[in-house]
Amino acid sequence: MRGSRYADRFTALIDACVLGGALRRNLLLSLADAGLFRPRWSVRILDETQKAISTITNGETDGSYQREAIEAAFPEAVVTGFEAIEKTLALPDPDDNHVLAAAIAISASVIITDNLSDFPADVLAPHEINAISADDFIADTISLDPIEAIQTLKRMRERFKNPGLDVEALIRKAEAQGLLQVATLMDEYQSFL
Repeated sequence: MRGSRYADRFTALIDACVLGGALRRNLLLSLADAGLFRPRWSVRILDETQKAISTITNGETDGSYQREAIEAAFPEAVVTGFEAIEKTLALPDPDDNHVLAAAIAISASVIITDNLSDFPADVLAPHEINAISADDFIADTISLDPIEAIQTLKRMRERFKNPGLDVEALIRKAEAQGLLQVATLMDEYQSFL
C-alpha cells in the first residue's frame, strides 16, 4: 500500500454491496489509494462485487474488468484463511457470515456496508468490529484529514472522462445516491474540489 500515517493503524473490510456501485467504489478506493485507510476484502466479496457491477449496470459495464482493476491496485487486500471462523458465526443472513469472518481474521476495525441490519452490533461487539455505512465511513475519513482527502477526491473527479464531472455534478451525484454527509462535506470544500 502507499505510505500513510493511517494505513498501518486502520483496517476496513469493504462489503460487496458498497464496492458494486461506481461512485462509492471510486470514493473509497481513491481514499484508500491515498493511504487514508487499509482496504480489505475476500475473493468471495470480489466475486459478489463483480456480479453486482454487472447487475447494477444491466450488463453494460464489465464486472470482470472492474474486478481486475481492483485486484491490480490493491493486491495485498485479499483476506484468506477465515473459513474456520465462518462456521462459528450466526449473522441474521448466513450468507454474510463470510464477511464477518474475513473481518475477524484480519482484526478489521470496521465493516463498510450499506446492509447495516445484516450486521447487528451485539454480534460484532465481541470481535471489536463495527458496521458502518459507506456514507458515514467516507465522511469520517474526510473529516480525519480534510486536506489530503479533498485533494484525493479532486484527483478522482478529474479522472472522470466521458462524461466528465464538475464539482456541482459530483455533489449532486453523491446526494442522489444517498451519500448525504459526503455531499455536505464536498459542498463545504467545493472551492478545493
